[in-house]
Amino acid sequence: MNHERSDLAAKIQPDVPHAARIWNYWMGGKDNFEADRAAGDAVAQVYPDIVKMAVQSRGFLVRAVSHLAGEAGISQFLDIGTGLPTMQNTHEVAQSINAAARIVYVDNDPLVLVHARALLRNTTPEGVTAYVDGDYHEPELIVSDAHNVLDFTKPIAVMFMGVLGYVEDFELMRSIVSRVMDSVPSGSYLVLWDGTATGEAVAEGSDKLAESGAVPYYLRSLDEMASCFEGLEMVEPGLAPISQWHDEAGPFIDAHGAVARKP
Repeated sequence: MNHERSDLAAKIQPDVPHAARIWNYWMGGKDNFEADRAAGDAVAQVYPDIVKMAVQSRGFLVRAVSHLAGEAGISQFLDIGTGLPTMQNTHEVAQSINAAARIVYVDNDPLVLVHARALLRNTTPEGVTAYVDGDYHEPELIVSDAHNVLDFTKPIAVMFMGVLGYVEDFELMRSIVSRVMDSVPSGSYLVLWDGTATGEAVAEGSDKLAESGAVPYYLRSLDEMASCFEGLEMVEPGLAPISQWHDEAGPFIDAHGAVARKP
């Protein structure tokens, strides 16, 4: 395991801005380098709400997972594109409500893998927390690996939390989502959010991110976001700013998401 972690650490490029580390910086974390901070600051100069978006995205995760683990009775979660561990991760929220909850995290970033294997630990004796080294461009491989932990005859909450904006082609993004959702049974849920083209400042921020040398992030229209949930039953309030989903007092954020059930 130590040798494996050394190999992963060797793949980390501190001088190249990296999506997970930039996001960690915006959230107030410490797992980032100067190149990440410079890229993050460049975006924040033209779109200061990016820091608010990062914080609000964690609030959306907590509210969505709490609803699913509680009211909806979901005990299995497939969190694809996990990012760096922070406070109130999916397994911590779910297992605080259902001690037997089973969570599979998916990412293929070397820094994320190093941290996840050290920090993403079970919080209850009854629960299961596992990690899959996988790329969301290969959903069938993710599902195959997840079968080792999750029971695909029972409902699963599939989560794409702000990660599919890195997929340039929208139809490919939709295909990734639908291929995973096709693999889970009736009664499963999709939780998905991404940044949206709902203001000039957020668009300028997206341009600054690309100029910094980081992987570009492609904002979606509201119609595009809504189409990701076709054939599913939206949980109220439907597609909404992530800051206002089950929080009517939340500020407007240029990021929209929803929770929807597979009939």
